[in-house]
Amino acid sequence: MLQDMKILVGKANDKNVYIYPQMANRHGLIAGATGTGKTVTLKVLAESFSDCGVPVFFADVKGDLSGMCKKGENSENVSKRVESMGLDALGFDFREYPVTYWDVYEEKGLPLRTTITEMGPLLMSRIMGLNETQTGIMTLIFKIADDEGLLLIDTKDLRSMIQYVGENAKEYTLKYGNITTQSLGAISRALVGLEAEGGDKFFGEPALNITDWFSTDMSGKGYIQILDCQKLINNPTMYATFLLWMMSELFETLPEMGDLEKPKMVFFFDEAHMLFDNAPASLLSKIEQVVKLIRSKGVGIYFVTQNPKDIPDGVMSQLGNKVQHALHAYTPNEQKAAKAAAGSYRENPEFDTYETMLALGTGEALVSVLDEKGIPTVVEKCKILPPQSYMGAIDDATRDSKIKGHVLYTKYSQYEDRDSAYEFLTRRNLEIEQAKQEELDAAAQAKEEAALMKEQEKKEAQAQKAKEREENAKKRATKTAAKSVANSVAGTVGREVGKTVGKVGGKFGKTLGGNLGASLARGIIGTLFK
Repeated sequence: MLQDMKILVGKANDKNVYIYPQMANRHGLIAGATGTGKTVTLKVLAESFSDCGVPVFFADVKGDLSGMCKKGENSENVSKRVESMGLDALGFDFREYPVTYWDVYEEKGLPLRTTITEMGPLLMSRIMGLNETQTGIMTLIFKIADDEGLLLIDTKDLRSMIQYVGENAKEYTLKYGNITTQSLGAISRALVGLEAEGGDKFFGEPALNITDWFSTDMSGKGYIQILDCQKLINNPTMYATFLLWMMSELFETLPEMGDLEKPKMVFFFDEAHMLFDNAPASLLSKIEQVVKLIRSKGVGIYFVTQNPKDIPDGVMSQLGNKVQHALHAYTPNEQKAAKAAAGSYRENPEFDTYETMLALGTGEALVSVLDEKGIPTVVEKCKILPPQSYMGAIDDATRDSKIKGHVLYTKYSQYEDRDSAYEFLTRRNLEIEQAKQEELDAAAQAKEEAALMKEQEKKEAQAQKAKEREENAKKRATKTAAKSVANSVAGTVGREVGKTVGKVGGKFGKTLGGNLGASLARGIIGTLFK
């Protein structure tokens, strides 16, 4: 509840306890056992920041925070609390708040998406449960994609990139370091598991533009961004990592602003222990860095968890505004943790902090905030205000109308699949396959042409041989005929010459003349038919 531009958290007897807007970006803690009133405190603070004109984000892990778009309803318990705390005199009334619903599974809100590239290798490895070696390989995959200008938007882009790096591992090992088939196989299996859990839905475009959260309604109230996490919370690591990405996105997007009169935005991290459970040192370092530096960009982060011990000391030291509901301390370890929590407050001489913490009732809390000078106040035992909006879930019809009637519905409702690593590598593989096929086809064609040419040459050779045989046969026939004619003519000529010579030279002359005439005739005919 907003009073005199101060956020009224609760009342300690007749004393009002406020969070000062100019100190609200110094972060905070809402802690307490189940059923002690953490959710009510979260709602009260979220409503107050909205009334102050500050946009708010929180995750609805149980589904009972969606009713903030409706006015609260009076009840006996609420009436008693309003009366006992004198809230009527302070202007308490039931009211509705401007709300935007989001859901990474696209079921109970606008689709909240990001890209693989924006998530980065460290957070992707965290979501996928990769070990240190596999995280190193994932970092190399991102580096190779960046160096080669390949966009990693959705899970099929990452799968294509893993396959591509595997196929060219020898080449990349020389340039980037050792890339083992075993690690690539483990990353691929983890990616299949991520997709089975819905990762194929919240990695894609249009990706969330975080600046869309910095808006107010017509009356100046800050919009409350509610991420439905009833399904997402079933995967604690994915839930925590996704919210960490949003924190990081705020940190990287916003410019330095210095000290402001009120925060630029307030971010509530419910079930915060999930963020730190089994987190590697590199991730814890990143979280601590974001928490330390993001306040200078006007963002306040409030962790909501069951026990303050869930928050690492490096982060806890940054939390200036603390609301501690009852803790249970039945075992020695629980008692030790409760004493440590009590010891973190400035002691109030009016009561024992440890004993009071254990005896708090529902809706009561120990509260310590930063005063106007940034100094932690002494701890106060307070009754927390009741919320002004509806306490509980809304029906599906109301939710659907709020989602489809929102100004951002057109921007985020339709999935986009632009050209990225998957499409590029698919085209590249097709081109390589096509080039290989063209080479095979060219080789086959060349082989066929060579065979045809060889066959043609063979036929031509056979034809040439046949022709030569025919010509030789003709020559032999001609020679035989010539020889026969020569013998016949030679005989006739020889006889005639012999007769003529015989008349002159007698019997000897006749024989000599015949032989001479026959030889002469054969020579002449042989020359003619050669």
